[in-house]
Amino acid sequence: MKRRHLVAITVSLAAVMELIDTLIVNVAIPHMMGNLGVTLDQIAWVSTGYIVANVIVIPISGWLAALLGGRRYFAGSIALFTVASFFCGNAGSLESLVLWRVVQGLAGGALLPTSQAILFEEFPREEHGTAMAIFGVGVMFGPTLGPTLGGYITDVYGWPWIFYINLPLGLLAFGLTLGFIRDSQHQQRVGRVDYVGLMLLIVGIGTLQTMLERGERLDWLDSREIVSYAAASAVSLTAFVWWELRTEHAVVDLRILKSRQFAAGVLFALLLGVSIYAPIFVLPVYLQGLQEFTATQSGLVILPGALAGAVTTAMTGRLQGKVDGRVLILLGVAIFSVSIWQQAHFTTDSGKPDFLWPMILRGVGLGLIFVPLTNLALADLPRARIPNGTGLFNLMRQLGGSVGIAIAATLVQRFEALKRAELIAHITPFNDLAGERLDAITASLVAKGNIPVVARDQALQIVDQQVTRQALMLSYEQIFMLIGIAFAMALPLLLLMHRSRASISGPGAAH
Repeated sequence: MKRRHLVAITVSLAAVMELIDTLIVNVAIPHMMGNLGVTLDQIAWVSTGYIVANVIVIPISGWLAALLGGRRYFAGSIALFTVASFFCGNAGSLESLVLWRVVQGLAGGALLPTSQAILFEEFPREEHGTAMAIFGVGVMFGPTLGPTLGGYITDVYGWPWIFYINLPLGLLAFGLTLGFIRDSQHQQRVGRVDYVGLMLLIVGIGTLQTMLERGERLDWLDSREIVSYAAASAVSLTAFVWWELRTEHAVVDLRILKSRQFAAGVLFALLLGVSIYAPIFVLPVYLQGLQEFTATQSGLVILPGALAGAVTTAMTGRLQGKVDGRVLILLGVAIFSVSIWQQAHFTTDSGKPDFLWPMILRGVGLGLIFVPLTNLALADLPRARIPNGTGLFNLMRQLGGSVGIAIAATLVQRFEALKRAELIAHITPFNDLAGERLDAITASLVAKGNIPVVARDQALQIVDQQVTRQALMLSYEQIFMLIGIAFAMALPLLLLMHRSRASISGPGAAH
């Protein structure tokens, strides 16, 4: 096997480990609450702390790699992530667990963008599609495998093992990194540390992500805490952009956004993040809330889509250089939209067979998008700026996911209240169908031995429960439709992109 393929496997293993850990904790939260004796609002910091630390590091991963050396930074991040995983599993208090989750997030934030930068360095341009295909299999599979694997491990072995599982994976990735990964030949060394830009970025991104994570729980702008986060984020990020465009040694080189190709790519990545994470947030809530599935069963419903996405991503890499990446993205968005349309027609009576093809189509659609979008976005950047480009690209996708989840969580409740009010408006003494339904339920309860007056009250409660279920179902349907519309809005960005150099390169391209 060629060394570069071993490099691809190495960085993919590290990226999968980080992606799984982003979501694997969520299904174990009830067990952690009982074991540590804390409330839901307190335990939420286990997820929030990790993600906030993660998104702070992502955009500066290229700068840190240049400061410390790419190979040393990547290997050190894997080692720190593995050590933090051990201490997370061994934590005996909430404070200890949150602390080590933050450390784990700081280490994990480097793995995804640095992995992509290493691949673009190792593989020639005409083989970038192959590299991204190998990497994309893990990226597509990891976020979906997290909840499924987490549910099973938590049920069988207990929540500490969702962290201990990282130990053998981390040691393997660390050993492979030392054995096969080299420092970049094109990376520019850091001349001076941009402390001002670094602090502004930490405050701006940190408060923005915290606001998105806690906004729904604290009722958004009705909370002084959320207003404070919003104000701090807006001021810090505005100052950060102004400073970075003026300073010579920027911690994040925002000047690469002058590339129309790259700017369109990161905006597309933002909407891609919304479309990946928002449905994966809404669907388990629907399955567990209305279909009464367990966490493991919900994960198994999503699993076929992950497998389809992994297979499609691998195949898409083979098509790079033969098919225009923009055509593949257009086809992927079309297939994904069909999947979303099918999900928007789920009902309270839908069963497992109804979920199979929408999940498979979702995976196929996203699998057609990931590789060409990454290649197109980074196509015009010189090799020395690719680490910075992968950091911004992944940051926008991560923020898109956070925004998508925050919006979906808010709209589920808002839409449910609206739909419930609409349905209740039709349940009146003047509505014959409603009256017949209520009388039928009352008669059924009386036939079972209930007193008529009590049976009537119980019938009203049953109707109320049915209205709530239908209102929630209509809310989910509306959210799925909005997700599909939002993603389709990204298509005009393809008009700003040209066919990448990697797509037209080949054995005879130099002639």
